Amino acid sequence: MNAIIFEKPGSPEVLRWQSWPQPQIQQESEVLVDLRAAGVNPIDAKLRQRGTFYPEQMPAVLGCDGAGVVTAVGAAVQSLQPGDEVYFCQGGLGQEPGTYAEYAVVDARFVARKPKSLSFAEAAAAPLVLITAWEALYDRGRLQPDQTVLVQAGAGGVGHVAIQLAKLRGARVCTTVSSEDQALLATQLGADLAIRYDQTDPVTAIAAWTQNLGVDVAFDTVGKRVLSQCLAATRIYGDVVTLLAADAATDWSTARTRNLRVSFELMLTPMLQGLVEARLHHAKILRQCAQWLDAGQIKIHLAQTFPLSEAAAAHRWLETKGRLGKVALTP
Repeated sequence: MNAIIFEKPGSPEVLRWQSWPQPQIQQESEVLVDLRAAGVNPIDAKLRQRGTFYPEQMPAVLGCDGAGVVTAVGAAVQSLQPGDEVYFCQGGLGQEPGTYAEYAVVDARFVARKPKSLSFAEAAAAPLVLITAWEALYDRGRLQPDQTVLVQAGAGGVGHVAIQLAKLRGARVCTTVSSEDQALLATQLGADLAIRYDQTDPVTAIAAWTQNLGVDVAFDTVGKRVLSQCLAATRIYGDVVTLLAADAATDWSTARTRNLRVSFELMLTPMLQGLVEARLHHAKILRQCAQWLDAGQIKIHLAQTFPLSEAAAAHRWLETKGRLGKVALTP
């Protein structure tokens, strides 16, 4: 088969299209998937830039998200059979080959049936952002009906899904955007207030929107100064969830005086730590979200697709400012 590989960290140009050994089922719980699309995520670009979590195992194939058709199953697999269409988040961190390839072997316990209403490209763009937004808002933030929530960067990959999951929970949602196109997408997906952070101070706008109380839950998908902004925009005894590590300038004093509960969300942890129960939870999230996607209750905004052989171009797109939604590769 062919795959996109890289041998050393660097710019998008280090990604190369070449022949690669086709993976084989090694464990009785695994299935072989004919990949029809691969999602592209910021973690892919970060690993390409700095190296994978397993630098001693190079070259590597990136890509956590995939969608395709099962072509073979291990002896213990009863939930799937050849011909089933699936989507999943597995591999691509350096230890196991990722989805920037024509085939992948994945553990059947950690995959879900592809939403019937989605194309393979749309389905491949979905798993990581669905799991991340779900865990951040529902598991870490404990979001409840009628609460208010701030989603930073609401037109981005995680952000545009988080808006929709918050609305499904019955929350009121405000979000930050940097253009009218982003504001339009965010409001179409359910945001009650889209704040142009390049024109208005978000903390001031949120204070007015909440009658000076602050939001119940703030979700930081950006990091650095945005985490401090979330701390300042959250009510006393509220929740702040961030995807990024805090930096030295983070305003922990505000977090302390407001008695905020601050949580971190890294949905890759179960893969990196081999946490089976947590990965089963991820598969359960994907199964539930497949129902919502097929019912039209949530949508995946796929802004761009590239041929798999043009993964470098997809990474350049991913690293541009002002982008909307997700991008995917198709073999």
